[in-house]
Amino acid sequence: MAPLPAKPDMKDRILETADRLFYLQGIRAVGVDTIAAEIGISKRTLYNHFPSKDALISAYLARRFVQPRPSEKPPVEQILGTFDALERRFAAKDFRGCPFVNAVAELGSEDKSVRKIAIAFKESRRLWFRDLLVQLGVPDAEGLATQLALLVDGSIAQDLVRNDPAMARAAKAAATVLLANAGVQVGDGGAAQKPQAKTR
Repeated sequence: MAPLPAKPDMKDRILETADRLFYLQGIRAVGVDTIAAEIGISKRTLYNHFPSKDALISAYLARRFVQPRPSEKPPVEQILGTFDALERRFAAKDFRGCPFVNAVAELGSEDKSVRKIAIAFKESRRLWFRDLLVQLGVPDAEGLATQLALLVDGSIAQDLVRNDPAMARAAKAAATVLLANAGVQVGDGGAAQKPQAKTR
């Protein structure tokens, strides 16, 4: 028989619970008392692992800071696939928007630690787009990467207001236009060719 999976240790249990409650109910709305009660531990036990709520918030956001997995797919498929993934995420009942934007909105831009990790996350996504665009030979990869990142954030905001996963599809259509305007030939199934040199 295969060994049973190991139970998460107490620190992981605290972080998993905080992650779920912070994301679904809001960081300000959820206190350490609520998190401890949900797990069935004392506040003292929680503070043994996370010395303050601020430390727990930072750990929660760090847990959400996940880099895209390496892929063998062509760059344009990866770029446009971002919006397909967003559409699937929008359709989930537990979708509550971007946790980093939510944290800054709740805690205010004066919370420098939260703002710092939120900026780092957004920039990491923008640079991911940029690196793929460089592979495609796009001349202004920096500028286009910023535009694609804006489409991602805009579609998230629109879905939250409208509760309509099709917002991701609209953003994908806009991204396709931006890619085409940059000289990337997007074909059926997301196949693409690098921009061709202009002839006189």
